[in-house]
Amino acid sequence: MGKLNKRNILWIIPICIIGVFWYYYGPQKDITDNEYITYVKSYTIENSNKPLETAFASACQNPYWVYFKTQKGQDVVEFEGNCPINNKDAKINVQFLVNPDMTTVKYGAMLVDSKLQQENDRDHFLVTLTKD
Repeated sequence: MGKLNKRNILWIIPICIIGVFWYYYGPQKDITDNEYITYVKSYTIENSNKPLETAFASACQNPYWVYFKTQKGQDVVEFEGNCPINNKDAKINVQFLVNPDMTTVKYGAMLVDSKLQQENDRDHFLVTLTKD
């Protein structure tokens, strides 16, 4: 190894700073099991007795539930899976917004094959999914 000079130090310091930022702010592991996910899975849509977990599990393949918090502090639970839409399987993402005291769930965005759906399409899908 050569002599440690100013030029080497000026390269080492920025690389260390980038490493520290990557460690703290880089990609995080998915949170797949916490109280928010449990609450949303057991949540029932109005006029239905079927919990969301049961509804999605019976209609969709490869169900995956994940929790994350937005930059504005909103708690979000997202369902991902392959579900039948218009008689063909499609990759579905549905977000559920949970208030901090876990008393209400609002329906968030819904993506079908990475395309954002309208609110009425999302609501129709969820009502159809949870029919008894």
